[in-house]
Amino acid sequence: MLISSIVRAKGTDVFTISAGLTLEAAAKELYRRRVGALVVMTDSGQIGGVFSERDLVREVAKMGAGALKERVADAMSRTVVTVDPNETIDEALSRMTDRRIRHLPVVAGGKLLGVVSIGDLVKAKIAETEAEADAMKTYIAAY
Repeated sequence: MLISSIVRAKGTDVFTISAGLTLEAAAKELYRRRVGALVVMTDSGQIGGVFSERDLVREVAKMGAGALKERVADAMSRTVVTVDPNETIDEALSRMTDRRIRHLPVVAGGKLLGVVSIGDLVKAKIAETEAEADAMKTYIAAY
């Protein structure tokens, strides 16, 4: 199964944030959108980073409540790992495991198409495995 099939099923809504906003504003946006990460966009419309719940927790643990006044640019993950829509779920899961990340922006031709989470990939992998098992049971029962 390809990443493009997950994006198609999930939808192409991508929740973004500006690097200049405060961590407090970012936390409220994470809560409002009910997501674990936001893509940080530059003024030129490019991906500048990813801001996740982990980034927020790390900053609050280091600085206390005062961290909420800091800018997203100071806390976001700047090295953005992406996935192509034509890659497989297994390739994406491997990348996420190796890099210890939970969200991958889906990018093709420099364009942001969506975001997949590790939960999205695990859910799709389970569905794929169950479909294969059902097909095997049907095949065996026929003979």
